[in-house]
Amino acid sequence: AEHQHARYNPLRDDWVLVSAHRVKRPWQGQLEKPPPEDVPRWDPNNPLCPGATRANGEVNPQYEGTFVFPNDFPALQPDAPEPDDSDHPLFRAAPARGVCKVMCFHPWSDLTLPLMSLAEIRAVIDAWAELATELGASYPWVQIFENKGAMMGCSNPHPHCQVWASSFLPNEARLEDRTQREHLSQHGVPMLLEYAEQEARRKERLVVENADWLVVVPYWATWPYQTLLLPRRHVCRLQDLSEGERDNLASIMKRLLIKYDNLFEVSFPYSMGWHGAPMGPHLEEDCRHWQLHAHYYPPLLRSATVRKFMVGYEMLAQAQRDLTPEQAAERLRSLPEVHYKERDK
Repeated sequence: AEHQHARYNPLRDDWVLVSAHRVKRPWQGQLEKPPPEDVPRWDPNNPLCPGATRANGEVNPQYEGTFVFPNDFPALQPDAPEPDDSDHPLFRAAPARGVCKVMCFHPWSDLTLPLMSLAEIRAVIDAWAELATELGASYPWVQIFENKGAMMGCSNPHPHCQVWASSFLPNEARLEDRTQREHLSQHGVPMLLEYAEQEARRKERLVVENADWLVVVPYWATWPYQTLLLPRRHVCRLQDLSEGERDNLASIMKRLLIKYDNLFEVSFPYSMGWHGAPMGPHLEEDCRHWQLHAHYYPPLLRSATVRKFMVGYEMLAQAQRDLTPEQAAERLRSLPEVHYKERDK
């Protein structure tokens, strides 16, 4: 806890430098602006609101639950042409096709996931599973991800996520596919199923748990309050979850996100996303080495205004963190599970 050391990340086959003493150093760097507290519930100029007009001229329906629509500025398109043939192995290109969708969680702009009801969060989970099934029928990778907060590049406070389906396995997916396949081959058990069992027994990095799920600050965490959301049983894909597992997923997501907000009493920024077994042509393959999981990557380190930067050593050498995962887990674990905005209600 007091001395620097390196920890191995078996999921990414790399290392992180843990330098817990560095969190004590004085900070004279950049201070971030906390997110606004006065977000209007409905704004006709907000393109994600019900009834608003988007950049392409389309008018949103008066939706009352989740709402999915094609991204007006997609990074992937289904009809992109083939790139030219390369004349040298150092200058390779490959086709990249797909579709990008946006999913609004709720019609109200001032309501984030931790402030939504369990039924509303469950509706989000069901919509995720439906999109994974629909897009995964033809695309090998469906990336569901949420960027929350301006600090994580989100330009709109309305509660929403994105879903990108691609004709290829992205870098992180290919890496996790390889490491999990190798672990199953060598040890006879899926890596993250074994890891969840170990963390449930050890408890030192456990944040919250219930009958079907647990959340830990992973042993190899890079970001200060990074967490890993894991099912207790072996399940490969989001759409494979049972009704009870979906209910308990809604519950544990709400508990985790309330703790995040309570840490610095601010709408906690993060990037999160689901990883599961590839789909499309891989649906007919043996994907037992995969275990469904979600990554949460929050940038805040010391307060609502001081973030962790990945620069210098991190970009040129390897990842480095300023407090141990055990310290981060203990702090999150000790936080109340009533949202700071609702304590007086």
